Amino acid sequence: MRVFVLVLAAALMARAASFPSNDWPYYGGDQRGSKYSLLDQINRQNVANLKVAWEWRTGEAALPEFGTRPGMFETTPLMVGGVLYFSTPYNRVVALDARTGQQKWTCDPKAYQDGQVPNGTGFVHRGVALWRDPSTHLLRVFINSRYRLIALDSETGEPVKGFGNNGAVNLIDGLRWKTDPKNYTNTSPPIVYKNLVIVGNGVADRLVYKNDPPGDVRAFDVRTGKLVWTFHTVPLKNEFGNETWGGNSASFTGHTNVWAPMTLDDTRGLLYLPVSTPSNDFYGGRRPGTNLFADSIVCLDAATGVRKWHYQLVHHGLWDYDMPSPPNLVTIRVNGETIDAVVQLTKHGFAFVFNRITGKPIWPIEEMPVPTSDVPGEHAWPTQPRPTKPPAFSPQGASLEDAFDLTPELKAEAQAQMKDLRLGPLFTPPSIQGTLMRPGVIGGANWGGGSFDPETHILYVKSSNIPAVAKLVKPDPSPSGPTGAITDAEYVMEGGTNANFHHGLPLTKPPYGQLTAINLDRGEIVWQIPLGDDIAVRSNAALHGVNIPSKLGAAGVAGTLTTKGGLVFVGGGDTAFHAIDKTTGTELWTHALGVRTTATPMTYSQDAHQYVVIAAGSGSEARLFAFTLP
Repeated sequence: MRVFVLVLAAALMARAASFPSNDWPYYGGDQRGSKYSLLDQINRQNVANLKVAWEWRTGEAALPEFGTRPGMFETTPLMVGGVLYFSTPYNRVVALDARTGQQKWTCDPKAYQDGQVPNGTGFVHRGVALWRDPSTHLLRVFINSRYRLIALDSETGEPVKGFGNNGAVNLIDGLRWKTDPKNYTNTSPPIVYKNLVIVGNGVADRLVYKNDPPGDVRAFDVRTGKLVWTFHTVPLKNEFGNETWGGNSASFTGHTNVWAPMTLDDTRGLLYLPVSTPSNDFYGGRRPGTNLFADSIVCLDAATGVRKWHYQLVHHGLWDYDMPSPPNLVTIRVNGETIDAVVQLTKHGFAFVFNRITGKPIWPIEEMPVPTSDVPGEHAWPTQPRPTKPPAFSPQGASLEDAFDLTPELKAEAQAQMKDLRLGPLFTPPSIQGTLMRPGVIGGANWGGGSFDPETHILYVKSSNIPAVAKLVKPDPSPSGPTGAITDAEYVMEGGTNANFHHGLPLTKPPYGQLTAINLDRGEIVWQIPLGDDIAVRSNAALHGVNIPSKLGAAGVAGTLTTKGGLVFVGGGDTAFHAIDKTTGTELWTHALGVRTTATPMTYSQDAHQYVVIAAGSGSEARLFAFTLP
């Protein structure tokens, strides 16, 4: 056993290149998105003793002069050389002393000066990337702030003058068509491979018009900011996949972007992209066909941007079931064969597993018939991919039996409302009547993705189980209308997507958040538990005196951290931080934070003490919590 652990440690340290194993140098711990740490000072036996070591507040608030407000604090810090580096909702980059939480420097790119981002969530940003110069050993910090890629000196926080224009590259330059910079944004950190810094972008779902922001993925030289390669997620004429966009729609369809974090096989130089849905998320009448490379996992040569393989996981997407999470690069053993694999978690509740070199599915993927659309002009694709293994980790589809059921009266009320909606299995298309979707638009899985234990080959997934209503309406074209200024589509979603009744109760039964352990050697679920609690549901007046489950589960899009100490750390989306026994699913420790957990945690060791850090809260309540043993 000791030999195995030493080999494992060596392998993980090699992945981190010049960074020690007690650091956290990449968004996912390593470039492969493992979210796993060899640290075990905090373990099953002592985790109940964890205490807050320090706390840091963003101090950000609404700025009426710019019409902006900060959103949720979604960052996962990096830690190298005793310093934490991270981004705030307003895209400030901050460096803290990893032991004390004292601020060393901050850099404000003033992203708020361009006004509110159009995504409806307020400003959010999930982290930064680091690059160490192999010749000088100097460390640079990269942040993709809205439409700029910025390089900073890690010692001072000052822009690196030789990069781009005084430290910044304008990401609007060189796009395939003119793009309003205020409609172009970034929420997930870039990724660095050798001398390249690689970026995707975010596009707000409610921006729906011809030639809305494109989702091209691009690589820039880390020293100069010069563009090195571009991958067109909507293929240009004569490029592979262009024929899957009918009606010449590839010439004007935007989105199809990589807004979630990317991952990298740094040994082989293979980059993995979780590509999202094209414009329009819920109506595809203008883009007939399967629409490659939308809703796909795509593997590129990281040095050149040349496609190696791809697999489309939703054809002609109509549900906002974009690929939301960083693909996990894992090594598993299936039927006696050791396989380097990649796992793509999805909003609709599947874990698709492929050979990461060839793209061949580890277990067969079947094309299953799905319901047709009844919306004029829409041609939903007749089949959708479903893996034979592992089983879905989220409930899928909606029927009257899925109705909220904590009292007979509330179940009857929920069912009466559900009868006014189109119900059906997974992939029942949006409708003018209104379709009840389950999972809803936040998943299933989301940008937090999963964490992988390389010793047990188990993947841990935090998922949500909140339904949504996909109801299509014709947009209001007037300048004062809610959609007139941002869309020229035939149909758009009506208002919000929440599927609620009786003063905020979800139409479907709990749990509303779960943690699932999946054995990737066997393609089987090991255990699944409700995670977190939904205080809004619990406190609903209609449930006064009702026997409510101890854990309702909480919807939340952040992910998990797994450690050699036998633990899974996760903020479930409620107002607490949880530590779970990774073998049994037993909750061993919970700490009330007073604000909602909004980020994926990380861990590191400093001065012989292991720390676990998580961001939580939003607006002026946003803060970073660091925990350690007394």
